[in-house]
Amino acid sequence: MSVRRRRHARWARVTAAALALAGALAVSPPAGAAASAAPGASAASAARPETGPAAAVTERLADRARTARTTAATKPRVQVTRRSGDWAFGTAVLATEPGSAPLPQGWLFLAERDDGRWTAALEGERAFAALARRAPLVEGREQALLAAQDGSRPEARRPEARGAADRRGTFAAGGDFRTGMALPTTADRATYMTSGPHGWSGAAAPWSSLDFAGGDEAVRAARQGTAYTMCRGWIRVVHDRGYATDYYHLWNHIDADGAAVNTGTYLGDTGTDVTCGGSATGRHVHFALRQNGDYVGVAGHALGRWVFFNGGGAYQGHALLGSRQVGPGGALHHHGALGFTQGVIDTFGGTHLNKRTGPGTGHGLAGTVADGATVDIACSADGTSHTGRYGTTSLWNRLSDGTWVSDAYLWTGVSGPVNGWC
Repeated sequence: MSVRRRRHARWARVTAAALALAGALAVSPPAGAAASAAPGASAASAARPETGPAAAVTERLADRARTARTTAATKPRVQVTRRSGDWAFGTAVLATEPGSAPLPQGWLFLAERDDGRWTAALEGERAFAALARRAPLVEGREQALLAAQDGSRPEARRPEARGAADRRGTFAAGGDFRTGMALPTTADRATYMTSGPHGWSGAAAPWSSLDFAGGDEAVRAARQGTAYTMCRGWIRVVHDRGYATDYYHLWNHIDADGAAVNTGTYLGDTGTDVTCGGSATGRHVHFALRQNGDYVGVAGHALGRWVFFNGGGAYQGHALLGSRQVGPGGALHHHGALGFTQGVIDTFGGTHLNKRTGPGTGHGLAGTVADGATVDIACSADGTSHTGRYGTTSLWNRLSDGTWVSDAYLWTGVSGPVNGWC
């Protein structure tokens, strides 16, 4: 057989397989005029003949399945939630068996048709961000939030410092762990952290996840953003600063496709739903932190003014509010979110912290502030050096009442000024 005939035969087989797959997914052939492809989409997306967007999305899922952190069998589930002309948007999930150890993996997707062929990109890919910036299916705040899900990884770097103001080293997340998030529970009530930091699907890193139960059992958005139903029992909220949060095992959850939510918006109730796979022992919410399209370690971040730390193994660890430590099984009170120019006093085991009239111990006393208290920071300056829980620093912060405290005894989420220099 000639090379040309062999290529023709192979293309015919591929076309037939794609048509069969599209039929199995019950996706209708698209209609409408062609549009230009997203810049860079060909390198990170799949192209298919005129069979609808689901085939292109399914191929992207197949690529993800080959590189997944688990070897568990998965089943692709593609849900087109919006369709307009040459564009499609929805959810793409690699479901696992209910009752199995591995949890499902899922992404938002955007797809575009050009010259009769669909290209698709998944959340966390540069092509997804490029499509989000052009897609008529997303606009306004949603468009800006989705365009940030580009898979970029902030380099570990030292935040802005002046002189010897900071000597506490470099961190992941660009050195900025501020999220502006609250606990995913009801304000002014206690809930139980039934498991400390662990992976989305068990012990594997990154330890992005926490389990919460108890209280009034209501699960609420940790911060404002746009919400999506990934699968039955599973809600994702995309936030600003590239963050997103997942909520799994929910009962009675909302049905959302880009719905705007605020901090504290009701998403559902704690439950044991495993429709898309995995297992759940006792009702709870499996909460996870994502950034730029993938799961990231929750350690070092604060939710509701509680800062989370890894333990010696998955599901261990603890939460801190000032010097107060709570481990798995302990109750966490919902104090609200920590603002981006606020800090939590951490005396490193003490009960109160001295406030000064200037940036250093050579200045006079100006009262005290209790361990665990939240303070508003007006600006920062160099001063005397001190060592606290997170290391040694000579940075001092002027509070909103005009007094000063050493940054060594504050958790702010960064190791430099949070509101500029004085």
